Amino acid sequence: MSSPGTDAPAPKRKAKAKRKHTVGQVMLVSSIVLALVTALGVVFLYRHLNGNLNVTDVTAALGDDRPEKVYKGNGEPLNILVMGDDTRTGEGNDIDNEAGGGGSDTTILVHLSADRSRAYAISIPRDSIVDRPDCGEDDEIPGGTDLIWNAAYAEGGPACTMRQLEAETGVFIDHYVVVDFNGFKGMVDAVGGVPVCIPEDIDDPGHDIFIKAGDPNLLEGGEALDYVRVRYYGAEKSDISRIKRQQNFIAALVNKVKSAGTLTRLDKVVNFLDAATSSLTLDPGLGSITRIGKIAMQLQSIGLEKVQFVTVPNDYFPTDSEFSGRVFWTDEADELWKKISLDQPLSRDLTSGSINAAQPPGAETPTTTPSASDTASPSETPSETDSPSETPTPTDTATPTEQASEEAAKAGLCA
Repeated sequence: MSSPGTDAPAPKRKAKAKRKHTVGQVMLVSSIVLALVTALGVVFLYRHLNGNLNVTDVTAALGDDRPEKVYKGNGEPLNILVMGDDTRTGEGNDIDNEAGGGGSDTTILVHLSADRSRAYAISIPRDSIVDRPDCGEDDEIPGGTDLIWNAAYAEGGPACTMRQLEAETGVFIDHYVVVDFNGFKGMVDAVGGVPVCIPEDIDDPGHDIFIKAGDPNLLEGGEALDYVRVRYYGAEKSDISRIKRQQNFIAALVNKVKSAGTLTRLDKVVNFLDAATSSLTLDPGLGSITRIGKIAMQLQSIGLEKVQFVTVPNDYFPTDSEFSGRVFWTDEADELWKKISLDQPLSRDLTSGSINAAQPPGAETPTTTPSASDTASPSETPSETDSPSETPTPTDTATPTEQASEEAAKAGLCA
């Protein structure tokens, strides 16, 4: 076969050029489809999560004699009342002989400072003896003196509890959140369980609860719910001890959620948000994923060591005493509520024995987050309304003490 002459036309390359063009079209179309699918997925997820929320406005039932917000600095501190809906369904859920449910064993006031540099989660014992005003839209639910704290929720729901707290403390409540304990299990499972240090087996056959000791023990689903609700465990076997375990568990959950292993897994984030939103009832001010996300972003600058769990100062009377397991707030409680109203850092005495989310007992590894001073200048730190104030940094934050170790041991926690 002879080779082509010098005058022969060059070989045609149209077919190769066509393949390149075809590949380019496929890539372009695929990119557009992917972008559309991703965008539609975001829209779908947003609508789905928003649809999960149960938004209920209780303003009409809060009365017209609410306390004023006395904070005068820049920005706005937030007080969010969190209540656990203690609905008990199914066998093995009759904790404290309340198989019918409908009460609230858990009440926590979450205070976020105006400059978003610290957060306090203040637990209120369910057996606290308080004075309660009439509540309901027409004050149809009678109040009284020397009433037990959690009766307010059973008789009038979150609005009655909010009104009771404002009357007793003078602290204005900006928002409320009710967490369904059954949905709580889903949140725990979504992050793959929560590690908690349990020094000895929890064995409560009367309520069909058994949890093995471990340092840590990874609690999932039903075990986690049993842990935060069991009362007859620890040296004291009291609601005060249960509160300490609840604080410890929530701190460990916060620690787990903010860990890199959770936040970098899209499936875990989506599953957690789905479980969390499905279990929430809240007011219109918090009633959207956008609003909740905005507050969450504001909290990014708070180091976990600045997220502290404390309990209202109290005197607890054992079940074999005249007041049989009742709780009375001490004079220190007045100081606590005053500081919260003024958005001031809590003193060492008030935070003695507190638990923080940086390294709760049982956490697998220390989780650290940058403090506000490391991440943003005051003008860059977001607040809800205005630029944040330069609230003094607390210099007397509590550190681990012998008292804290003793309290942990009585509550059935690792020191």
